Amino acid sequence: MNAALQASSATHSLKPSAKTVHWGYFDAALPPVLRIASGDRVEVETISGSPEQLPKNGYAIPPEFAEVHATHQPFLGPHILCGPVYVEGAEPGDTLQVDIEDVYPRQEWGYNIISPLKGSLPEDFPEGRLIHIPIDLKRRVATMAWGTEIALRPFFGIMAVAPRPSYGKVTSIVPREYGGNMDNKELVAGTTLYLPVFNKGALFSVGDGHGVQGDGEVCLSALETSLGGRLRLTVRKDMHVKFPRAETPTHYITMGMDEDLDDAAKQALREMIKLLQAIAGLSAADAYTLCSLACDLRVTQLVDGNKGVHAMIAREMATGKK
Repeated sequence: MNAALQASSATHSLKPSAKTVHWGYFDAALPPVLRIASGDRVEVETISGSPEQLPKNGYAIPPEFAEVHATHQPFLGPHILCGPVYVEGAEPGDTLQVDIEDVYPRQEWGYNIISPLKGSLPEDFPEGRLIHIPIDLKRRVATMAWGTEIALRPFFGIMAVAPRPSYGKVTSIVPREYGGNMDNKELVAGTTLYLPVFNKGALFSVGDGHGVQGDGEVCLSALETSLGGRLRLTVRKDMHVKFPRAETPTHYITMGMDEDLDDAAKQALREMIKLLQAIAGLSAADAYTLCSLACDLRVTQLVDGNKGVHAMIAREMATGKK
């Protein structure tokens, strides 16, 4: 973004309420709850959890839970999502650039679920459980019941544009080409996400706050919690991605999603080869070799229907520049 556009950009507020959330699904027909100019920032707050997942005592519960729970019911999926946000100028075929400028926890607890018949090892944990985990907001750590402290690394598990209109209403559980429930732990503050646009205005939604998560998200959930953040949304007419990709200060990231983990890995790898061809001018064979020497394939998540793999390569390896 050029300096003049950045200087003129506005900042908007998006908080969970009866009028600003949709619960469990995406749909291109959803009316936008906020309209912004390309390059504007959105200060967003999110909540996570159904009534039965909230702690019964000992913790303060943000007041917006009561309003949302009184006016909405989950439909197709469990995620409470803020949006959609209409970004002026976005058209199908464009790319929405999401600069994740800040992400922070906004409550002193989170929860984790093992659910019967779900997760990576459903045969080993048929009973399931729900636990609440305290969060120290000042120290940015979560403390497990057995004493282990885990440093927080908060990110939004879901960032998405609206899917193709032909899809109709689709569950928030399964990540696809429009983003959605990617659960990619690299999408922290300082990372830039790129999403392909399928509808006028892009219609961006966000939610599923994670305080911290390991690659794989193996038991079904991360440290689910309420987050705040600041996102800058910019329409890119000069970029035409077909699938979500991201950049950190140190790495390029491509993603693959498929019911078959092998096919998800192949997709992430093919996306990385195309990226290396574009930014480094390499042949496909040279990019393939570079991936074998310098690119890491990581299991994003195993539990969301379409499994995820993300490929990461250091920027200096990709460009040849330090």
